[in-house]
This record gives sequence, C-alpha cells and structure tokens, in this order.
Amino acid sequence: MYCKKLARVVLGLGGRRAVGGPVQIPAGRTAFSWTSVCQQRTRWLQQLPLGCQVSARSASQTTVDPEELKRFQSLASKWWDERGEFAALHAMNDLRVPFIRDNLLTTHREHQPGRPLAGLRILDIGCGGGLLSEPLGRLGADVLAIDPVADSISTARLHSSHDPDLRKRVHYRACTLEELSAEGEGGEEEEEEERGAVGGFDAVVASEVVEHLADLETFAFCCNHVLKPGGSLFITTINKTNLSYALGIVAAEQLLRIVPRGTHDWEKFISPVELERLLESNGFSVQSVRGMLYNPVSGNWSWTNSTAINYALHAIKPREEPQPDRTEADGTDPEFHARAAAAHN
Repeated sequence: MYCKKLARVVLGLGGRRAVGGPVQIPAGRTAFSWTSVCQQRTRWLQQLPLGCQVSARSASQTTVDPEELKRFQSLASKWWDERGEFAALHAMNDLRVPFIRDNLLTTHREHQPGRPLAGLRILDIGCGGGLLSEPLGRLGADVLAIDPVADSISTARLHSSHDPDLRKRVHYRACTLEELSAEGEGGEEEEEEERGAVGGFDAVVASEVVEHLADLETFAFCCNHVLKPGGSLFITTINKTNLSYALGIVAAEQLLRIVPRGTHDWEKFISPVELERLLESNGFSVQSVRGMLYNPVSGNWSWTNSTAINYALHAIKPREEPQPDRTEADGTDPEFHARAAAAHN
C-alpha cells in the first residue's frame, strides 16, 4: 500500500517539468554556449604533446573515490541478480541501450542488419558486472569495459564466458579511466583489446557512474582523450535537486531499499547545466539531454519531459577543423601580403 502511494508521488512529481523546463539542445542553437568560450583553450590543449596532456592530470588526480571502491567491492558478486540491489540498472537497459544505439546510428549510418553497431569500438567506463557491456556487444560493437573493482571484472568475465559471441567482442579490464588514457596508442606488447586507447574509440559510455567519481574534470578530460574526433559520449546520472534527494536517497535507499543504503552522495550529483558546462569546457558539444523516470511498483523506466531526477546525455567530440596554411597565418606568403595591401587600400 505504502509502495503504491509512493509510486504515485514519484510519477506525479517526476512528470512535472523541472524549473525552466527540460533541457533541450536543438541543432543549430544560437544561445550562449560554453564551447565558443572555451574554443581557444581546447585548441591549446590539442597542440600539447600527448604525454604532457595526460601526465599533467593523471599523475596528481584520480577519478576513484576510495569509499566508493569499498562499497562496490562488497557488492561485486551481486551484479547479475536481477531482483537484487542492481534490479533498477537491469531495467534501465530498456532505455539506455536504445538511446546509445539510435544516436550512434545517426552519426554512423553504415551498419549490418541484426548487428547495427558492428565495426564500432565502445569504451564502457565503470562497467561493474557488464550489465550494459553485454547488450552493446550483442549489437555487434567491439566493447572494452573497465572498472577499478577487480572482483566486479571477474564477475563480468565469468558471466560473459557462457556466450561465445561475447567472448570475441567484449573484453574486460580492471583499471581506471585515467590509467587507460595515459597509455600509448598501442604496441607489439599490448593485447588486442587494449590497443588504440588514445583517440581510438567511437563512443564512450558512463552510465550511472559520474555520481560516484572523485574528480569530474579529470573524467571529462580523459573521455575526450580516448575518443576519436566525431566520437560520442553517453552519460546517465542523477540531477542535483531537492526532488532527487527525496526520491533518490530518502525513498530509494532508506524507505524502499531499491538500492543499498549509502549508495549515493547527494553532494556528488550534478545538474544537466553543470554537466554540459563541464563537458563543453573540455571540448565536447552536447547534442541532447533527456529526462528518465523509474517506477518502483512496475520496476520499469520511461522517458519524461522532466530532468529533475534522472537524465541521459549525449555529447560529441567535434571533428578536427582544418588548420589554416601556416605561411598565410604567419604572413610569409606573398599572396597574403598582396591581399592585405588591397584590403587596406
């Protein structure tokens, strides 16, 4: 009875539009964008040697929170219990898998029937037991799934080992994003699934991850570093609102026990506006943000106009712009001087 009343509250409040309405990022928008403000900074970062870009952050900063590591270590054997602590994540695949697939098909139009993501390399950050990695692999993608919790990686490997097709397309590795980003572009001693970490992925996925990280700036920087130009970044996370605290922590953790108590820290939640600002300052262009709503009675997720609780975001790393001819840029081209003189006269 209590659960049904709470579900009505969730559906009622979650169905309301957030203050200012849902975040919409239409194509060709003319509103102020942090991309234009940070364009100079991005160009400067791209001109630095790769070693300098990585070492400046990975040597002193990390995305891993030790307390979060301990918490997920204790849950490492429970990832594939569809009625257990991760039931909501299993159900979320009904939204996040099509969200990733459809956006990738928009940017990568060539695909094979039955395996629409064939030929694409995807990095799944904070993969846990492989709940999202496996369906992406079944869609044909070549997936490298990473997680700092070694026991979770063991669980993921064991589960995928029962499917011969997944063994070929989904590879797991116990490491952090910054460790992967700091590696070279591949060499003779590296295994096949670890090659091309730097600028080698068509897409990066971080689903229900950023709210557990210690350093979002390092996260955004490293995501940009491992993506190909034109590559996609997919994030699902929780907004930082009073409603997300009431439903995501008080209700979900303390009352209904949908997730274990202490799973989330409201101070680590981030709003779509803040996340967009962070990503665009690191060279991304945010394409869309969509609200998500969980029904604790049915155990299903649905899209909603409100981003007040959960939301999904798709961003793209812009393709490299052609650089101007250096002889013209520095004024040493005779034709440049001629055109300049004509313009002056």
